[in-house]
Amino acid sequence: MENLLHAITNLGPLAVILVIFAESGLMAGFFLPGDSLLFIAGTLVNQGIFHINIVLFAALLFAAAVIGNSTGYYIGRKVGRRLFQRPDSRFFRQEYLQQAEKFYEANGSKAIVMAMFVPIVRAFSPVVAGISHMPYRTFVTFNLLGAFAWTCGFTFLGYFAGTVIQKLGINIEIAALLIIFLSLLPGLAHVLKEPENRAKIKHHIKKRITRRK
Repeated sequence: MENLLHAITNLGPLAVILVIFAESGLMAGFFLPGDSLLFIAGTLVNQGIFHINIVLFAALLFAAAVIGNSTGYYIGRKVGRRLFQRPDSRFFRQEYLQQAEKFYEANGSKAIVMAMFVPIVRAFSPVVAGISHMPYRTFVTFNLLGAFAWTCGFTFLGYFAGTVIQKLGINIEIAALLIIFLSLLPGLAHVLKEPENRAKIKHHIKKRITRRK
């Protein structure tokens, strides 16, 4: 966690904005810590480590998420179902695209908003919306709502929590760990909801126990 904090501090606000763009629309975001990144960045603004106005910073992060989501939408619209034949790579996992499609089918248009708070699904949901030919006007509406709630919510939460953290003498690393854990809960709940995924996890655990014996 200390390395993560140092990395964010050294990279600065511009790098955080670029990461949010990448996580939102380049299908590489499944390994990026978006929720905790926004929270920590907001806290760093509060503590004067990031020299930028918090309202301006939140607005730029919001714009990055909106543009990133729109980029993902157009990738899905242009490439279409061919993405489902794309082989796995370091920055792409077929199973994550399938998870996002199931999430979209289960929740409809509001999945664009909900997915912003579900790690992994967040990176692929706009692409699935494009593949499914969701009307762009509908996508834009939900894109703006989701991006605003996610970026501004976590950024301002980190900013105002920074004051409380300082007053209570709480280590920022511990606070960030808690935020990471809370941000992973929706994704874990989504994964564990599927019987197939639970069976895979049980099999993996049993396999590891057997090896240790």
